[in-house]
Amino acid sequence: MDGDPAERLADRDALRLRVETLPLFAGLAPATLAAVADELEWLSIPGGAALFEAGEPPDALYLVLAGALGVYAPGDPPRLLGRVAAGESVGEMGLLSGRARTATVRALRDSDLACLPRPAFERLVRQHPDATLRFAQLVARRLETVDRHAAPGPRTFTLLPQSLEVDVGQFATELVAALSRHGRTELVWSVRGADHTSDWFHRVESMNDYVVYVADPTATAWSRLCVRQADDWLLLARAEAAPGAWPQLPPDPAALTGRAELLLLHDEAVLPGAAARWLDALACPGLPHHHFVDGTDVERLARLLTGRAVGLVLSGGGARGFAHVGVIRALREAGLAIDLVGGTSMGAVMGAAVAAGWSGAEMVERFRRSFTVSNPLNDYTLPVVSLVSGRKVTGLLRHAFGDVAIEDLRLPFYAVSSNLTTGLGSVHRRGELWRWLRASIAIPGVLPPVFHGGEVYVDGGAINNLPVDVMREAGRGPVIGVDVGHDRAFTSDIQDVDLPPLWKLVGWFRRHRERPTILQILMRSGMVNSAAVTRARRTQTDWLLTPPLADVDLLAWRAFDRAVETGYRHALESIERLEPVLRARLSGSTAEPGEPGSARTAGSPDPGTGRRASAP
Repeated sequence: MDGDPAERLADRDALRLRVETLPLFAGLAPATLAAVADELEWLSIPGGAALFEAGEPPDALYLVLAGALGVYAPGDPPRLLGRVAAGESVGEMGLLSGRARTATVRALRDSDLACLPRPAFERLVRQHPDATLRFAQLVARRLETVDRHAAPGPRTFTLLPQSLEVDVGQFATELVAALSRHGRTELVWSVRGADHTSDWFHRVESMNDYVVYVADPTATAWSRLCVRQADDWLLLARAEAAPGAWPQLPPDPAALTGRAELLLLHDEAVLPGAAARWLDALACPGLPHHHFVDGTDVERLARLLTGRAVGLVLSGGGARGFAHVGVIRALREAGLAIDLVGGTSMGAVMGAAVAAGWSGAEMVERFRRSFTVSNPLNDYTLPVVSLVSGRKVTGLLRHAFGDVAIEDLRLPFYAVSSNLTTGLGSVHRRGELWRWLRASIAIPGVLPPVFHGGEVYVDGGAINNLPVDVMREAGRGPVIGVDVGHDRAFTSDIQDVDLPPLWKLVGWFRRHRERPTILQILMRSGMVNSAAVTRARRTQTDWLLTPPLADVDLLAWRAFDRAVETGYRHALESIERLEPVLRARLSGSTAEPGEPGSARTAGSPDPGTGRRASAP
């Protein structure tokens, strides 16, 4: 960026005024402020550059005047711990302790800093006791807060069109309109932003809740600046195009400091296989990706980017899982958008239907036909691996979902299974949907495991029956958990240890109808191991729904309508009791009534008037 910070802030009175605005020095005596201003050195660093590395000796305290820094834990790759925003400081802990730096700090975007070198710092603490007290108070606050540089989420986004064929202008306009419902948003194009200094960008970002930068489709200086300026890179491409690199990005995207997300534009419906082609070409299998068919997808992206997306997590529970259908119906009727879905076992199956865009009527019709017309667990076989062959369940899943891949679902989705090879839970976000749903419901001893890639997968409920932790780690917004497996599975009034001889079994079973069957025992046993984990997961939800299903047996497939109605009524009653603040969060709203966000455009024609909007 043009301009020298030392020249722009050469006047010592102006410098002192800048220092007074920083929280670290607010309220200090004028003489102390003047001393601080005299000692400060000004510097600019470009986005992506390291300020200092973990293990280096502490040499200075740094104050962020414009821009933002990222704090990274050492590792391969480094893990972003948090952000240091304008007005905050970094490096003071090392100066006071004398120990080597414990983290690496890099510029998240082009930034202006004020540096207080170690000799100057030591002079200040000797000569100005009030400054010493202020530094001590700052360190105490740092020690009280573990995530001391944690930020509420990304605020600046750069749209990177993959080629000239991408209509980035139309998409940018729609995205800004969607973001403006959550806060003041500005759109910045090259025509105004390219010739400005970091101070200008700092003012634009300070005056808005969100800023959307639009890069050129080629590797121009403006594109490189946009890449440095963003918290989040939005990689925009046509789904049907041949996958290729983004010319605006450096050769090693892993060296970048932000978070990238793949945005695929479709015409009328999601193009099967497009996500896999692009993700494989990028060599980033875990890269978040989103499909765009109509305006609802852009609205959802805005909620995802701003941390206002609603994640729905559905537990396993056999036939009790039908209650999820009723809960989903109630949520939709209440106008609560579901933006991400995850689940285990029957919860994964129900969640996949939501992610696939099934209507409520479609869910009821398909699941009733699949599970109640014919018992899905009656294709018994020689019990070498399992009691049933599994062919019937596999056929039902393949008929219901076809050859759809998880990455082609309209909503982000994951299914959880238990990996017997590793002893850990597995989260499935890619691959054949029917296969990983089959793995997620493979109740040990009842259904055969799924063998894939040299590993063995069974029902996710064996390890994690309510995988709220997976949704919470995404950090996209509030999480709704629906636990249908919490009620007692069955009881028995039998006082017995052993079964009678084989020739007495028929008459014995007639007299002891309360004894659970082997199917019931195996199903419940597959969930018991994760009971303690589930209790912990329930505390991680923002809103927990627990439909009363004690009267619905785990194998009561013909109780479909009763379970659906129970889930529906329970959800309706819970919605009525929601606190206003939580309801606002679940609705994707944070603004007070009558305070909508607004959209501004810097350097682009106003879509309504053709005029250019003003900017700082």
